[in-house]
Amino acid sequence: MAQSLLDAARESIAVFGLRRLTLTDVARRAGVSRPTVYRRWRDMDTLLGDLLTREMRAVVASAAPRAAAEGGDGRSRLVGGAACVLADLRAHPLMARILDTEPEALVTYTFRRLGSSQRNALATIEEQIRAGQADGSVRPGDPAQLARMVLLVVQSAAQSWRLTEDVLPLEGLTREVSRMLDGYLQPGEGES
Repeated sequence: MAQSLLDAARESIAVFGLRRLTLTDVARRAGVSRPTVYRRWRDMDTLLGDLLTREMRAVVASAAPRAAAEGGDGRSRLVGGAACVLADLRAHPLMARILDTEPEALVTYTFRRLGSSQRNALATIEEQIRAGQADGSVRPGDPAQLARMVLLVVQSAAQSWRLTEDVLPLEGLTREVSRMLDGYLQPGEGES
């Protein structure tokens, strides 16, 4: 039931945007009563949080296997996964709608605190950093600190891509972010 309600919310956001969307709209689109929706979510913010978490977890989960299929060492897989996430976030219809029409909906997760999808992404990145450190392809350092910087770079690029599109279309932005992350994670001389 929860997944079908989140699907209805995603479809409603595509039609109405966030500002005009209500839990009643979600109930109507899902074909359920309003109390059914209100039992699960007390307001639109909690529903939006769950929707963003679901969508972003799916993006992150799909990136690692695609990057692993390319092969390479731990750093290459991590950078490749980050490039996949960046491209997928940029093309994601829900994210595009929010960034184009109501970017303030992401303010909390950009400036104030980490959301559960960001914590999930950090766990994935930390695991990949540890794998890269184990094979010598990622520099020494606290995996939590390195992962936080990787997350901030990818998140910033995904949210701010319009600031670069006149000089860096998506492929160029992805290439430059990959280059930046590769250099950041690469061991220095004698560090591997």
